[in-house]
Amino acid sequence: MDRTLISAAAVALDLGSTSIKAALLDRQGNLQHIVTQPAPAIDSRDGRYESSASDYARIAAQVLQDCIAQADNKPPLGLCSQRSSFLIWDKTSGEPVTPLISWQDDRGKSSCERLHASTNTLHALTGLRLTPYYFAPKLSVLLQQNPPWRGKLLQGEWLAGTLDTFLIWRWTNGAHFVTDASMAARTLLMDIRQQQWSDTLCHLFDIPRSILPYIKPSSGLNLPLNIGLTLQASIGDQSAALIASLTDRSSEALVNLGTGGFVIRSLAPGTLAFGGYLHTLVYQDNQRETRFAVEGTLNSIAAALAPYPVQDCGVENLAQSDIFCLAEPSGLGAPYFRNDWGIHFSQSVSGLTAGQIGALLLEAIIFRVARIVEDFHRHAPLTRIYLSGGLSELPCLRHGIAQCAPCPVSHLQQKEASLLGAALLASEHKIKYHRHTEDITVLNGNNALVKKYRYWKVWFDALLKTPNH
Repeated sequence: MDRTLISAAAVALDLGSTSIKAALLDRQGNLQHIVTQPAPAIDSRDGRYESSASDYARIAAQVLQDCIAQADNKPPLGLCSQRSSFLIWDKTSGEPVTPLISWQDDRGKSSCERLHASTNTLHALTGLRLTPYYFAPKLSVLLQQNPPWRGKLLQGEWLAGTLDTFLIWRWTNGAHFVTDASMAARTLLMDIRQQQWSDTLCHLFDIPRSILPYIKPSSGLNLPLNIGLTLQASIGDQSAALIASLTDRSSEALVNLGTGGFVIRSLAPGTLAFGGYLHTLVYQDNQRETRFAVEGTLNSIAAALAPYPVQDCGVENLAQSDIFCLAEPSGLGAPYFRNDWGIHFSQSVSGLTAGQIGALLLEAIIFRVARIVEDFHRHAPLTRIYLSGGLSELPCLRHGIAQCAPCPVSHLQQKEASLLGAALLASEHKIKYHRHTEDITVLNGNNALVKKYRYWKVWFDALLKTPNH
């Protein structure tokens, strides 16, 4: 069967936790020939989340080659990667010493407990909060538990880095031991204002600065790879999604609702994050101009909804009781960082149906998003927010957020935002891309939801005043 090859403006590779994807970007700004394979299975036990780094590299190369076979040229490559997943490998053989240790792995917990008194210093330098998700706490614990490893890393016999660093090193035959600014910014080891590794942070985590990769811009890399392509861009997956979803205007915000949730808006140059929110380095271009954002987060919301028939819930089913709820099983995310409140109801729900409990959980997500958006809007007015992610397909979430938000809401139709953002960055924005959006009409039939949101805020604020237990 004949197949039409396309002249691609770029090719993108998305290094996800559950799947590895590649796609071509055509000259009209559309993704074509998306190729997907499952990532290696993650073995999770006792808080450890590990998979085969060798299998990951093999599958990633295969996915990329299968995608490139659909192009009649060798387009520039844009890479986007899951953040904080890392490994240690042997410099001579190139073989992994450790499994690929996922960002989900919590073995860095003891390091975080040890550094609890340094939380404010860490937040000031990194814009982040101290959690085991990040590279630094996990590597710190590994080096503490395996003293000989430190010597091998210091002597250059072994290398340690996030997934992007490993693949770039591998695909440049060991010539480039690098990461980009957006990935480095999620390690808890980089000073995001100086955009370089911090001696203070390295000292706190007891990680030698000399073993860390060189920090490069996110675009304009121009690195020839042994897989027949040239790497032009490398960036964290969320940063790539932002590039595809938002303009540079700081008056817009993105609400992504997936496994977890985040609300993020660009910050004007020189502006700092506020009120405990995360200060996110989105990317650094090849002129070393850096784009920042402010971010609020919701934890594990998909897991909270999974047992309930939420797809059957309509906006008219919301605000049918006076029970308030929180819906983050692993604890409240930014700006609160309270792990003592997970899934929590103000009253017993023993007499409610599964559908009614699902509606309460959906309300909790709507209200948390609306509260973050209100904070952002109060700090500097927003003109519009955009919804994306798998859970944004639920009509009751879309319409509920539109009712409670202080500005207009639209739904993004782009399904592969990380792939698109990486491709656009690799093409150096030479392609004109038009976002496909659908404005969400505010339904006036459920003013009870807005009223309940006002009461929920009072209840929530009182909850936050209770001591962390």
